[in-house]
Amino acid sequence: MSIPLSELTAYLDRLLDAGRFDDYAPNGLQVEGRAEVRRIVGGVSASHALIEQAITWGADVVIVHHGWFWRGEDPRVRGIRRQRMKALLCADLSLLAYHLPLDAHPELGNNVQLARVLDIDITGELAAGRKESGLLLRGRLSADMSGQELAHHLARRLARDPLHVAGDRAEVREVAWCTGAAQDYLELAAAAGVHAFITGEVSERTTHIARETGVHFYAAGHHATERYGVRALLEHIKEKFAIETRFIDIDNPV
Repeated sequence: MSIPLSELTAYLDRLLDAGRFDDYAPNGLQVEGRAEVRRIVGGVSASHALIEQAITWGADVVIVHHGWFWRGEDPRVRGIRRQRMKALLCADLSLLAYHLPLDAHPELGNNVQLARVLDIDITGELAAGRKESGLLLRGRLSADMSGQELAHHLARRLARDPLHVAGDRAEVREVAWCTGAAQDYLELAAAAGVHAFITGEVSERTTHIARETGVHFYAAGHHATERYGVRALLEHIKEKFAIETRFIDIDNPV
């Protein structure tokens, strides 16, 4: 089975509502390759290692969360950018990237998928009506845990030990989360009265905010928290179009 690249791209743009976001990079088709799609590789970031493995598997399209052409980035094609682009173009591979649209989707998004991995019951969002709508969610753990028990839970489910800045709650039940680099949402989460906030990354200032608000803070890994949206999207594409898909996890400790 195959599908035209134009049809696949148009479908994903609609599915993920790509035009809704004022994003840091272009969403959708970033590099155009061959016209027909039979095999799709997905990964978190469009690294050279992912492109090489996609070529080895015989993919026609690479779909990622972190693509290219970020705002404020040097636009010149040289160095590692040249090597990545050369590999993609020489193999006639297409690159599709969905950043915020893949974070915020209500079924396939990174935030919803992370909740399923962590057994969190979603109860709402903390930024409804704001530009962050769909990006910052809140919910309840399946059972009360201590702050340290939640750290162990994250480590087991994500296969990565989180950085934990302890809060002042003995038991954690109400949590908020946003995958990736969302540490600056911590104060918004604290104002909402949650017991813990989970994201991917941490900054120096985050420690002080966590200690002063009393909220347990967890930096569980940018990559580790954002593996699940692309996986869910690939499964959806496989079922919808009956074409082969494969998720390739290029390990990243960040």
